[in-house]
Amino acid sequence: MYNPGSGQRFVILSIFTAVVIIFMIRLFYIQVVNETYSVSATNNVLRYITDYPARGMIYDRNGKILAYNQAVYDLMVIPKQVKDLDTAEFCRLLDMPIASFIEKMNKARTFSRMKACIFEKQISAKTFATFQEKLYKFQGFFVQPRTLRKYPNNTAAHVLGYIGEVNDALIAKKPYYRQGDYIGISGIEQSYEQELRGRRGVRIIMVDVFNREKGSYKEGIYDTIAIAGKNLVATLDADLQAYGEQLLQNKIGSLVAIEPATGEILAMISSPSYDPNLLVGRVRSKNYSQLLKDPLKPLFNRAMQAYYPPGSTFKLTNALVALQEGIITPGTIYPHSFVVGSKSVKCHPHPSIALEGAIQYSCNPYFCNTFRSFIDNKKFGSSENGYRLWREYQMSFGIGIKIGVDMPHELKGLIPSVEFYDKIYGRGRWKASTIYSLGIGQGELGINPMQMANILCIIANKGYFYTPHVIKKIDGKPNTSRNLDTKHFSKVDKQYFDIIQDGMQKVVEAGTARIARFDTVIICGKTGTAQNPHGKDHSLFVAFAPRENPKLLLL
Repeated sequence: MYNPGSGQRFVILSIFTAVVIIFMIRLFYIQVVNETYSVSATNNVLRYITDYPARGMIYDRNGKILAYNQAVYDLMVIPKQVKDLDTAEFCRLLDMPIASFIEKMNKARTFSRMKACIFEKQISAKTFATFQEKLYKFQGFFVQPRTLRKYPNNTAAHVLGYIGEVNDALIAKKPYYRQGDYIGISGIEQSYEQELRGRRGVRIIMVDVFNREKGSYKEGIYDTIAIAGKNLVATLDADLQAYGEQLLQNKIGSLVAIEPATGEILAMISSPSYDPNLLVGRVRSKNYSQLLKDPLKPLFNRAMQAYYPPGSTFKLTNALVALQEGIITPGTIYPHSFVVGSKSVKCHPHPSIALEGAIQYSCNPYFCNTFRSFIDNKKFGSSENGYRLWREYQMSFGIGIKIGVDMPHELKGLIPSVEFYDKIYGRGRWKASTIYSLGIGQGELGINPMQMANILCIIANKGYFYTPHVIKKIDGKPNTSRNLDTKHFSKVDKQYFDIIQDGMQKVVEAGTARIARFDTVIICGKTGTAQNPHGKDHSLFVAFAPRENPKLLLL
């Protein structure tokens, strides 16, 4: 006789049997096949030690060390494992007040009672040597080795930069980093962070109840090896850098030296500066706060972030763009004055001069007239069109744009747009006489010293530049990370640069920069004075030498 309930019982029994079999297979996999669960189960007798890689070292172009590493130690704690602690002896060995110990321990317990966290950062090798002998007495504590930066020459702080500990916001943005990791904050340390940092490793160590290490877990099969960071060779000349910093001591300003034929930055000085070692180790926070409050702003990189009116040094590009458009010729002569309403721009007494002489004597009326002849030229249709074209030419010299220096925080400078002046004066209600001060590098112009040095590279190379950069080699190989061998051309043809160089040579030989003359080397230079509404006028000097195949450019 057919029993309808027997089929249902069979189905239920089959499902139950299948579930049991699945659970048994999973249990067998967890306990026998997959050993990672065994690792997790034995975490109470295992210690995970991060092997921080040695950060890549930085050398100057001649092999002198600019940045290396020194050993320090982080003291780690697992709060739950801390038992029978002799607090007095512990604090004595670390020269730590009892109150500080209590504060740090409470903070560690708040973070996690089960997980390791940093109890005391960056213990010196000397302190660690004494503490290590007693470490076995302090259950729940262990030491995490790591390295810190050392800058032996105490120079080039703004170029080298500094490192600091990552925060939660940075970890969220860059998943590679974890609590306790360090990252480049500025300078080369930041822009070449990926090359310098290397890759961390992890070791799993067995410990006994007395906190003593008993060897690697499973003979190290779960360990990962730390990979050291890559060494960098900078383009800097350490001796030239130090000399430049000495020249600018007790002064506010900047100096940039570039090799025009390669774009390699030989020196980059911002003054006042600071000892880069002040921002290393346990004193970093205190020193950073003091530097930040300094009214002279030693942390501010004037070479790349300060906007200055270029003054008379800007006359060089004004002449070039006028030559390119046929507004002037090398023989063009202008009056010794430039009159706008009741205002008059005059020049130092000298004979009637053409372009070469105007550069030699830095004749303001000449370049105001040149600027007006360009902007208001009828062939452009309107002053706005003339100015728009003039601005495009200037931007081809790297003004008002980022030129791609391999350093962080590069600013692009300021060269006002047509829309800027339309907003101030009204559309169609301004012309060259309204903004004539641009013709002599004043007005609303803002150029940083790095850009001005790059303009001189273009003039020295007669029309092009290589991207200025501070890193020459990475791990012994040429730096190819940023297309540094690409020529960037201005919109001015090569043929127009000779007359500019002629005038610059005269500036040094018999003009406004005779003090810079050398009998054995032909130097092309240009002086400049830029009005400063907040104090004394800015003084500028740009030069390259020798004239043929120049090896050094200075700002």
